[in-house]
Amino acid sequence: MDGTAVNAGAGQATDPVDQARQDLVSTGVSLLPGPAVWAHLGTDATGWTRFARHWADLASDRYASARGTRRLRRYGRFRLAAATGELTPLPHRPFVQPQASNPLYVRVDRHFEPLTPACASDPVLHGLLRLLGRMATALDDVAVWEAQVHPFRVVAQAGDAGEPTPEGLHHDGVTLVSSLLVDRCNVSGGCSSVLDTDGTELLDVTLSEPGSLLVGDDRRTVHGVSPVRARDGDRPAWRDVLVATLVPLAG
Repeated sequence: MDGTAVNAGAGQATDPVDQARQDLVSTGVSLLPGPAVWAHLGTDATGWTRFARHWADLASDRYASARGTRRLRRYGRFRLAAATGELTPLPHRPFVQPQASNPLYVRVDRHFEPLTPACASDPVLHGLLRLLGRMATALDDVAVWEAQVHPFRVVAQAGDAGEPTPEGLHHDGVTLVSSLLVDRCNVSGGCSSVLDTDGTELLDVTLSEPGSLLVGDDRRTVHGVSPVRARDGDRPAWRDVLVATLVPLAG
């Protein structure tokens, strides 16, 4: 991956996850390299290729299409026990972001197709959610999290950029927000920016290595991603990410 991180990863921890926990407390953002994430997830190139195939089975995001962006996605929810890492699927329902978070969709019920059974049961996904749960304990003492899972594919076409975040810089209205790069095909751009609430840039990076994981304290930061463009307009072009968030489970 390329880019510049400001005050991210400046501590002395040798375990990347321990370092990420420190970064989240000190600066509100951290970046984990792909190899470290793969190691913690217990996967390799073969396992990652299997995991990435789920992105070929996403459904159209009609809300993004209405604003001129071709985006494919699905949506799922899990109960995550902080102490044990136990994961339980939660019933499917519309996705609603709280007030004062995403300016385009405040209190709007958005109906997305659920995760496929294969994706919802994938061990890489389960490992990632448990990894995020371990990091989130540095931010809040929560017994049970709601993990919200959003696999995205943003498509770029000749002369037409894809917009990963058409809403611009925003909060997600959660405790921990993360973006996992799954794949990039024939695209340039897609630079992730994270700022604190005063507008100071904390990190500016283009995730280019599969498995690269950007995590942030959503209560203290805002984030956005620059447009992606096709390098070769005669070939398919896309950016695949998994956005996963954690928020205390209500009730």
